[in-house]
Amino acid sequence: MASGYLITGGLHLDGLMDTFDGIFAGKKRRLKAMKDSKVGSFGVQALVFITLIQIACILKIQTQIIFVLPICLFWGRFSNLFFIEKFKYMSYKNKSISHKKFWNGFKKESLISIIFLLIFISYQLVSITSQAILIKFFILILVGIFLSYFIPNILGNKIGGFNGDACGASVVLVETAILFMHSILL
Repeated sequence: MASGYLITGGLHLDGLMDTFDGIFAGKKRRLKAMKDSKVGSFGVQALVFITLIQIACILKIQTQIIFVLPICLFWGRFSNLFFIEKFKYMSYKNKSISHKKFWNGFKKESLISIIFLLIFISYQLVSITSQAILIKFFILILVGIFLSYFIPNILGNKIGGFNGDACGASVVLVETAILFMHSILL
């Protein structure tokens, strides 16, 4: 977990905290709360709960983490493609650069990710020998697709669009939810 925080500079966690502060600030103060450089109590609570859930899941998964972590990271980042495709960009400033400015549509943006996913699935189909593990694998793929669409959809509807903070929150929430599902099914 710490290495992920160091690699990203805590960017996604900051987005998580800002998004939760914004959601609980109310509709009129949402963007102002998300823009505020100070973290509010809801942001701190979100960080603590997510971190505790991740630690518990990692302790449960243990040696399977090498298999599980790339899947969680993949779906967390893939979720932003759904987010950007479906929702309008919300900005704190008038001159902010939108993620959609360079957006080529979901099909083009997701092509490399889908190719990677198909290669991964093909490899797993060849290497999995147990029918029970194969069924769990397909369930987890379906769960990944569902959560990477469902979580940004909830966030987008709740805050009325997307921005960098909401995208970061989506990454963390999807990664954590998929990590949780793996810990239940493994």
